[in-house]
Amino acid sequence: MRFIDVSHTIEDGMITYVGLPPPRIGDFRSREDSASHYKNGTTFQIGRIEMVANTGTYIDAPFHKFKDGKDLAELPLTSLANLKGIVVRADENHGRAIGADVFSGKELDRKAVLVHTGWSKHWRTDRYFERHPFLTREAVEFLIRSNVALVGI
Repeated sequence: MRFIDVSHTIEDGMITYVGLPPPRIGDFRSREDSASHYKNGTTFQIGRIEMVANTGTYIDAPFHKFKDGKDLAELPLTSLANLKGIVVRADENHGRAIGADVFSGKELDRKAVLVHTGWSKHWRTDRYFERHPFLTREAVEFLIRSNVALVGI
């Protein structure tokens, strides 16, 4: 088994999506501040992170879109982790709209399907937020019929 980190580093104040507040990352209590709260020179750093749930690399649980859908805490870990997977490449040569054709002929049943668009090269630029690739309805319906376990872009 091999783990592949597909996340981006999140930094204090960075814009992760236009219109959403930036994350705030810092100390709740610094080592210096903690010294007065503990005996014998003991100190601790206690960090604080404040951000919207859609920050960075995340999982869209059904509740994100559907009022009665399951939220992330209701999804079994086995539906999200330790899955067999396949990487499907659909770069800019395929255009913005990623159709079912890129998945055709591939063994997808019960696999995590990771769609590599190459769009991450625009991370931390204004271009990242404009005209990004997306799956067409036809592609989503194909993936549902193919019994995939999870889809990531």
